Amino acid sequence: MGATGGYVVEADGGSRGNPGPAGYGAVVKDDAGRVLAEAAESIGTATNNVAEYRGLIAGLRALLALGAEGGRVEVRMDSKLVIEQMAGRWKVKHEGLRPLALEAAGLARRFRVTWTWIPRERNSHADRLANEAMDAAARGETWQASEITSAPEAVPAVEPEAEPPNTDAPTLFDEAFGAPAPAVADGRTVTSGATVAGTAGGRAADAGTAGRTEDTAAGTATSHDRRGHGWMPRATRVATSLLLLRHGQTPLSVEKRFSGLGDPSLTATGLAQAEAAALRLSRQPYEVEVIVTSPLTRARQTAEAVAAGTGLTVLVDDDLRETDFGAWEGHTFAEIQQRWPRELAAWLADPDVAPPGGESFAATARRVEQARDRIVKAHEGRSVVVVSHVTPIKMLVRFALGAPPEALYRMHLDLACLSMIDYYADGPAVVRALNDTAHLS
Repeated sequence: MGATGGYVVEADGGSRGNPGPAGYGAVVKDDAGRVLAEAAESIGTATNNVAEYRGLIAGLRALLALGAEGGRVEVRMDSKLVIEQMAGRWKVKHEGLRPLALEAAGLARRFRVTWTWIPRERNSHADRLANEAMDAAARGETWQASEITSAPEAVPAVEPEAEPPNTDAPTLFDEAFGAPAPAVADGRTVTSGATVAGTAGGRAADAGTAGRTEDTAAGTATSHDRRGHGWMPRATRVATSLLLLRHGQTPLSVEKRFSGLGDPSLTATGLAQAEAAALRLSRQPYEVEVIVTSPLTRARQTAEAVAAGTGLTVLVDDDLRETDFGAWEGHTFAEIQQRWPRELAAWLADPDVAPPGGESFAATARRVEQARDRIVKAHEGRSVVVVSHVTPIKMLVRFALGAPPEALYRMHLDLACLSMIDYYADGPAVVRALNDTAHLS
């Protein structure tokens, strides 16, 4: 290894037909450019993108075999699609790529990864290996690794002018909260899950290279930019995004009455609010893939409006229901203060205290946490609209911030507001928006 102790993984893959006879190549180098390991394989009939992911996985596995777990590694590929998806900028839309992307992300979490897009001509080593594997398969043979020498290869600097045009634009969330546009380093290098700007360029396959046409249907730019800002560590994979939508207005909310497990329907205004939220979520920059709702009518009506606008099916999770306020259901705060002053004081002071005949905030927190874990696990890497109520949404925000229980009393959520949390498997949850009501203006 070089003096700084880092590694480079270069990977490529191609398909002569897309889909057609396919193969991948990967090479591991130290930071001085010395080749430490090579991998290549024909994988039968597959698409370019599948071959590219297989090359990335093979390169990371080869690095693990060298005992480099936890080490600093720069992954270089000329596939804009794979780099963008691994960096967290593009979603993995194609179901056939999702298992490969998750496997690659799991391997990447075992290192300190920098993702770098490089022009195709600078990825010639991995490209050559991929073609060798495909050529060997065409002859009815299996690719064999050549003897690796210790002589370092030249590792040219990546020139920024070789990068495709920058198409980065601020998102609605960035505009709303004034987040600065992220800097992209020369050479289009992005570290620990930051993103690379630009578009995937189509490239026709030819016999002399592992060239291919990028499968743009397999991945598109994420509509809401999932990069960290400020001091947040950048994650190494795609986020699971929860778009938290509070239900619309009900008769009880008009009169500011406690509304827990009582089951009022939306008012005409509430239905209009739900429609406004649905219209917003059906457009860019949102790419909603899943809708999960509380079982209560006001939430289900709101969720159904979103479903009508997106063509999705509504899933129900009972643990997203509002807190059970027991005897306080339907009463105003002033009425409760008059009739149950001691109970109210105790409830406000201690999250383990429940209203008479009701549920404590601590109990609500436990079930909401379980719901969150189920949703994030079942829909990893996707954008999920979660339709719920004040308390569960505040709980989710509190958990994401690592805030104490009293933080519940320091947040305000309007009817039909949107909040957003990104969850990374290898890092903290990130609150991207809170109480956004732009669609109601």
